[in-house]
Amino acid sequence: MSKREDALNQFVRDALSQGTARTEIRQVLLQAGWTSKQVDAALDAYSDVEFSIPVPTPRQSISAQEAFLYLVLFTTLYLAAYALGKLSFSFIEQAFPDALYHTGDNTRSIRWSMSQLIVALPVFLFTTYRVRRLLAEDPTKAGSPTRKWLTYIALFIAVAFLIGDFATLIFGLLGGELTLRFILKVATVGVIAGAIFSYYLYDLKRDDRRL
Repeated sequence: MSKREDALNQFVRDALSQGTARTEIRQVLLQAGWTSKQVDAALDAYSDVEFSIPVPTPRQSISAQEAFLYLVLFTTLYLAAYALGKLSFSFIEQAFPDALYHTGDNTRSIRWSMSQLIVALPVFLFTTYRVRRLLAEDPTKAGSPTRKWLTYIALFIAVAFLIGDFATLIFGLLGGELTLRFILKVATVGVIAGAIFSYYLYDLKRDDRRL
């Protein structure tokens, strides 16, 4: 925390100690040039309860166990998404073979993708269940920095795939290469990346409502 943030927090603490209303403190700080985000963070550091001195709110923290769970959750998410996409591609190539693009025997690729999916998906679902239980027991954990960082990384990766997916679709359209096989592959990537993006964007909004 910087010296400026220390000064802001000390000012808010002193003002609350003197019985100054939160709305008045916020208005004065905004007029002084502080941003809404900085002011809200400083005010949120103290609970809105009646007491002789300002009462600090519990800090959002994360244990090593929770960090481990989040890392396992998002790692298995990526593995399961990749395996599902690869498996879908293999089935599409078998159903719609291209005489100009010989892929050979897809049996090994299908077997390997299914093996990854069989291992990664149950671990992902179990870890998701464990994380949900932790959040149900202590809703403040939803605001942990590690959780938010990993969630935003997942959103970034999903958006990157969606952008690449649409760019590939436009490239094929401009080149006159829109075969059914091509469209199905593009749709597969779009559905998987879109589902991940939609779910975790909803998850972030739900966390904000919970907090």
